[in-house]
Amino acid sequence: MGFCFCLSSGGSTDRNQIYEINDYGQENAVLYSEQHDFPQDFGSVSSLAGGKGFNQDAAILHLGYGTEEGALCGVFDGHGEKGELVSKIIRNQLPSLLLGHMNNHSVTRDWKLICETTCLAMDKRILKLKNTIDCSSSGTAAVFAVKHGNQVMVANLGDSRAIMIGTSENGETEVVQLTSDLKPSVLSEADRIRKRNGRVLALEAEPHILRVWLPHENRPGLAMSRAFGDFVLKSYGVIATPEVSTHQITSRDQFLLLASDGVWDVLSNEEVAKVVMKSANETGAANAVTEAAANAWRQKYPTAKVDDISVVCLSINKRHVPQPRI
Repeated sequence: MGFCFCLSSGGSTDRNQIYEINDYGQENAVLYSEQHDFPQDFGSVSSLAGGKGFNQDAAILHLGYGTEEGALCGVFDGHGEKGELVSKIIRNQLPSLLLGHMNNHSVTRDWKLICETTCLAMDKRILKLKNTIDCSSSGTAAVFAVKHGNQVMVANLGDSRAIMIGTSENGETEVVQLTSDLKPSVLSEADRIRKRNGRVLALEAEPHILRVWLPHENRPGLAMSRAFGDFVLKSYGVIATPEVSTHQITSRDQFLLLASDGVWDVLSNEEVAKVVMKSANETGAANAVTEAAANAWRQKYPTAKVDDISVVCLSINKRHVPQPRI
């Protein structure tokens, strides 16, 4: 059993007590370590409630995940009436479910199979809660990454994002985007939905945002093409199958960063990377990005409600040296 730190929280209410807590508790953002002497400067996690009510985001940084040098990062961006419940259920239960599948397969060879099997099983768990939590029009986007040996393996459902921040050969900040934003605006995603008789269209009030609708009803208007939950749309092309990828770690890689779309809607990859590189230390990097995104929301959309914002930042090339016990 490890320990849990809440670095930023909000929105915990009695509504969250209807599901099993497991190890991670009710905080929106948690840092969890398998070893008590694991230094906290290996990374940071932060979650900030927006202006829409409950903070529907959940995030985790689990140090020592799978192996002593391993780590799990995850950001879960809930939506719909029960979104804040779904995101925490996924955050609390997916890590153990994923690890079980990792232990039964070769992680580097079977990562795609591991992720697909885990996500589909997790979606079924959510469906089984239908008598307690109606997730027909509620769900969560999810992006999670596992540092395993000299690789970072990523899985993505929806419009959260993962990037790798490092330096180029001439010492300049360099960013590699590890995921695609899986929205109905992506042609292949829209084609899949339309082939299943789902509708993809934008409202007149927001012509720049394509959403997914039922064939003959103007609901629910989901702004992503893959998600946990949202079972009313699962027959119409919205899927819980993740897009997966693998990144080979190099000596120039410095930080793995995952964030909800509350960041990416207002900041570019490069802007986020600059904030991280200017942070005084790793423990403040996630908070620094969260604050920068909140400020950008207020400047760019002064009349709009700030979205929930969650960030996980992991130092990539640091090594953990266990401290001798006295």
